[in-house]
Amino acid sequence: MKMSKNKEKKFRVSYYKTFKEPATKTIIYVVLIGIGYAYLYPLLYMITSSFMSVEDLVNPTVVWIPTKFTLDNFVRAWKVLEMPKALWNSVYTSAIPALAQSLITALIAYGLSRFEFPLKRFWIVLMLATFLIPTQVTLVTKYVLFSTLRLTDTIFATFLPAIFGQGIRSAIFILLYLNFFNMLPKAIDEAAEIDGANTFQIFYKIILPLSLPAIVTTFIFSLVWYWNETLLSGLLLGNKIKTLPLELRDFVVRYAVMFPTADGSAANRINEGIRMAATMITILPLLITYLFLQRQFVESLERTGITGE
Repeated sequence: MKMSKNKEKKFRVSYYKTFKEPATKTIIYVVLIGIGYAYLYPLLYMITSSFMSVEDLVNPTVVWIPTKFTLDNFVRAWKVLEMPKALWNSVYTSAIPALAQSLITALIAYGLSRFEFPLKRFWIVLMLATFLIPTQVTLVTKYVLFSTLRLTDTIFATFLPAIFGQGIRSAIFILLYLNFFNMLPKAIDEAAEIDGANTFQIFYKIILPLSLPAIVTTFIFSLVWYWNETLLSGLLLGNKIKTLPLELRDFVVRYAVMFPTADGSAANRINEGIRMAATMITILPLLITYLFLQRQFVESLERTGITGE
């Protein structure tokens, strides 16, 4: 009787390994492929369309691979976007605030993690409210504030909020750092205090180097959000400092001005290939940045626990 039960148990285990595990893996792979396709399809479509000529775009038999690769779409998009100037504006209005936000939010989170003060929970809830309230609700008041301070149409409209911990989605970065600092034992701070280090020395000599994974995560997300921001940037920076996303927003109007079609020719009319080329130029710097930082980014996500592990 015992032998039969053991055989039945072994049979069930072998059945599970033979059928259940491959089926589970197949389902997981199908789901992952489907999700990957949903995310990659727009990017692949953008790349292929940007290299297509007008003849290929109107030819229903040409789907993915152009019959003849052309760079005319990129040449025209480059001119309309005013690429060198717009790229420089995008770089310094995104990279500098992202770096400042990464450091300032770390300092704020360190204070919340290591020190006790009156109404601490209230300030944390108030900080979360700045993230939960939609940007459109405070848009008018922000413009009135910066206009009163005469900071509109200047780079300080972007720099100052990041320096004072009120940059784009700063609250979520403070929470990320707070979770990371809470995992660090306070014995590290106590040992440094015994060696004579003050609070600020402990922060930038010990805590910041240990927080490199969180800093990388914060910087990349902050860079992407600052780069793609058009609502606040268009309102506060105006037409004096136009970034690539702002140029892309006005791309159709500017193209019509630079390449008029008064002669009735279809050669200068904007087409889907030119639109895709302009979009590709706009997101290309972010793709290059991610390619260089992808290893550090993946490792930082694992160490900061942002994946939920």
